[in-house]
Amino acid sequence: MRTVPKHTVMAIKSYHSQAQLLVKNYLFADPFIPYTSILGGILACKVAYDLTQLISSFYSKTYPGLTKIQRVEWNNRGISTVHAVFISALSLYFVFGSKLFSDELAGLLVFRSSPLSTFGLGVSVGYFLSDLGMILWLYPTLGGIEYVIHHTLSGIAVAYSMFTGEAQLYTYMVLISEVTTPEINIRWYLDTAGMKRSTAYLINGVVIFLAWLIARVLLFGYMFYHVYLHYTQVIKMHAFGYVLVFGVPSVLAIMNLIWFGKIVKGVVKVLTKRQ
Repeated sequence: MRTVPKHTVMAIKSYHSQAQLLVKNYLFADPFIPYTSILGGILACKVAYDLTQLISSFYSKTYPGLTKIQRVEWNNRGISTVHAVFISALSLYFVFGSKLFSDELAGLLVFRSSPLSTFGLGVSVGYFLSDLGMILWLYPTLGGIEYVIHHTLSGIAVAYSMFTGEAQLYTYMVLISEVTTPEINIRWYLDTAGMKRSTAYLINGVVIFLAWLIARVLLFGYMFYHVYLHYTQVIKMHAFGYVLVFGVPSVLAIMNLIWFGKIVKGVVKVLTKRQ
């Protein structure tokens, strides 16, 4: 059995060390995190799209029979599902699990951030840019004007928080609402697969109702209450950030309530038919 020459081993170790230094000193260095994370988010969207397409081609009986535009939407929903799982988990950690934004720490919480919190927001910006690009390119197939407004406002608010480090706690509070996205996508997948009358569709509808009520209605109320309690800190933010803290969540909250009304009507309609 041939042994690897000593100089080859040394060269590999040298390249490995240089790669580590590149990642540590440049890719994940604080000044570069916003840009590398946005790029990473865009690349992750591309990977998620391709993997959804590949996996669905082999394991889904419905996928091969879809039209071209239906396949695009199918794959696009794979992207939003992956992003939702990632960002909602990270958001729950920062809002309820991490001590980063705790009142017990010294300093104003509206100006706190960390490399990880900034990185997570950057990935989310990359997603909003990618998804908004697809929505506009295929408009209105993947969503109407309400989706354009939602993604534009969300992208601006998240990007501002990422670059400035301001109000990252409130940004993550709002991003917890992404926890409803997988259920919405499952609903579409079941409908497209002709399973609208199935028990799975009914159960998923109830889950959507509960998740939406908690993450997009009650949690927004909690966020505004938290802002009220810490208003003396919020008022010290830059004017644009101050406007975003109140403006963007307010618009999204109104949209969430409108959509929630439609969800309630849908659940009532389905349950009535079942009876």
